[in-house]
Amino acid sequence: MESLLAVENIVIIGAGPAGLTAAIYARRAGYEAIVLEENIYGGQVATTSAVENYPGFREIGGTELSVNFYEQAAALGADIRFEPLTGCALEKEVKLLTTPNRTLQTRAVIIAGGAQRRILGCPGEERLKGRGVSYCATCDGAFYKDKEVAIVGGGNTALEDALFLSNSCRRVHLIHRREELRGAPILQKAFFSRENIVFHKKRVVAEILGENAVSELRLQSTEDKSEERLAVSGVFVAIGVQPDNALYRGQLPLSEDGYLLAGEDCLTPLPGVFAAGDCRKKPLRQIVTAVADGAVAATMAANYLNQLL
Repeated sequence: MESLLAVENIVIIGAGPAGLTAAIYARRAGYEAIVLEENIYGGQVATTSAVENYPGFREIGGTELSVNFYEQAAALGADIRFEPLTGCALEKEVKLLTTPNRTLQTRAVIIAGGAQRRILGCPGEERLKGRGVSYCATCDGAFYKDKEVAIVGGGNTALEDALFLSNSCRRVHLIHRREELRGAPILQKAFFSRENIVFHKKRVVAEILGENAVSELRLQSTEDKSEERLAVSGVFVAIGVQPDNALYRGQLPLSEDGYLLAGEDCLTPLPGVFAAGDCRKKPLRQIVTAVADGAVAATMAANYLNQLL
C-alpha cells in the first residue's frame, strides 16, 4: 500500500448519478474531485433499458445517460478511479479513506454509494445465480427470447421488467406476495393489457430448482401455505433495493433499514461529511432526485471548504 498522499479536498464515494453530478459541481466550484467507484459508473441507471422521466429527454437509454454523466464529469477534470472503498475514518477534520491500492486523506467526503438490489434468500438462489437467477432484466433478458420467465416483486421495477421481457419472452409470470400491485397506475395499466403476462398474487418463491440452470420454481401461498410448481427458464428478482452503508455504521447515524440520516441539505452530523442520492433516507429515489442531491452535496462541501481553508 502506498504511503499517505497529500490531503485532498473532496473525495466522492460512488459514480452513479449523484456521485458524478457531485463531481461536476465540485469541479465547477474550483475544487479537485476524486471519485471512487467499485463497479461500473452510472449505478442502477446503467442497467435500465429506457429512461422516460428524466427532464429534457422524452426517452433515453440508461447506458447512454450514464455515459453522458461520466463524460461530462471527466471532461471537467474529475479523477474517476475504479477502486472500492474498504475502510474509512470520518470523525476528524482530515478523513481517511482506504482502498485496496492506497489510503487517501481528504477534508470533505461525499457519500453517494447508492443502493443494491435485494435478494430473495430462498434455497437455490445463490447456487443458480448467473444460471437463470438474475437481478437485471435489461442485462440478461436477451438470453430468454421465446422462453418462459418469472419476475418476483410488485413495485415499479418489477412491472417495468415484466413489460420489457414481455416484448421478447413467450410468457412472463409475475409473482407477488400481496393481492395488489404497488407500482404506478400507468405501469399497472400497461401490465394488465399484455396478454403474455400472468399475475400470480399472494405467492412467494419458496425454492428455485434446477441442476445446472433454473428449470422451475416452488411457489407457496401466503394464505394457506399450499404449494405449486412453475416451470420457467429464468427468474428475475425485483423486490427492492438496500443501501450499501455498512462501512459507515458506528460513525454515522443510520435508519432502521440502513439509510444514512441526512436532510435535503445532504449534511450529516460529522463536519465535512455529506450524503447524496439513494444511500440517504428520503421520500423519493429517482435519477432526478439523485442528481439534485449531488449538486446540493457538492455545493455544501465547497461552502464548507471555503470557510475551512
